[in-house]
Amino acid sequence: MSKPIKDNVVFITGASSGFGAEAARFFAKEGAIVVLAARRLDRLTALAEEIRLAGGQAIAIRLDVTEQAQIDEAVQTVLKTFGRIDILLNNAGLGRINWLETLDPATDIDTLINVNLRGVIQMTRAVLPSMLTLRAGHIINMSSVAGLIAAPMYSAYAATKYGMRGFTDALRREVAPFGIQVSGIYPGPATSGFSKQSGDNPLKRNIKVPRWMYMTSTYVARRTVDLARHPRRMLILPWWFGLLFCFDTLFPGLVDWLLKVLFVKRFHKI
Repeated sequence: MSKPIKDNVVFITGASSGFGAEAARFFAKEGAIVVLAARRLDRLTALAEEIRLAGGQAIAIRLDVTEQAQIDEAVQTVLKTFGRIDILLNNAGLGRINWLETLDPATDIDTLINVNLRGVIQMTRAVLPSMLTLRAGHIINMSSVAGLIAAPMYSAYAATKYGMRGFTDALRREVAPFGIQVSGIYPGPATSGFSKQSGDNPLKRNIKVPRWMYMTSTYVARRTVDLARHPRRMLILPWWFGLLFCFDTLFPGLVDWLLKVLFVKRFHKI
């Protein structure tokens, strides 16, 4: 059964670019009231104006999900303005890809944990009481296939995404009796700007992922809105990454050996 999206209040973190910005456009086209939240207020304001000129409804709120006071203030502002939050899309996130010993403890590890994991947990905690009161709501967590398959050079990033997956599954079982749905999205490579902000190193520059493997941000956003319309616990994008996940689960020793021989020993120069 399809859930209506029209007139839903949709709170999107990380809405200034990538999946978040594209999802905001699609939700607005469906008639939702879109709350755009991110650190870059200038981009949010421009996006909100674009949505309004197209006939949609949107407001922009500056929000750094690593700051607890800003989380609490943003959620209370939305609740006072609209009375509810129907859908929370936890989309804010960043990545760092490199060998663990080269990562900076503060900017590459602590910030990663604070944005990708703590920010998701605290945003959800702030929104959840209003959903429990109404016995309705949908929490969608934008994770990554790195939360399903742990690859070399993704150690800190995968840790946050595995943690996000555990949080998503536990929360779903916690709130299901009260009419609240929780979903996790696990996208693979996409043209979302992730590569540009995930750090720079010679290995990344020299290893080229085939273009056919990349999804567009538009595609991921469209599937996100489809998930809001037809809720389920997990969405893996593209679908064939689900086969890789099953292979990794069933044959972890073989995957370890393949990655050691074909990747780590070739490229990890100590």
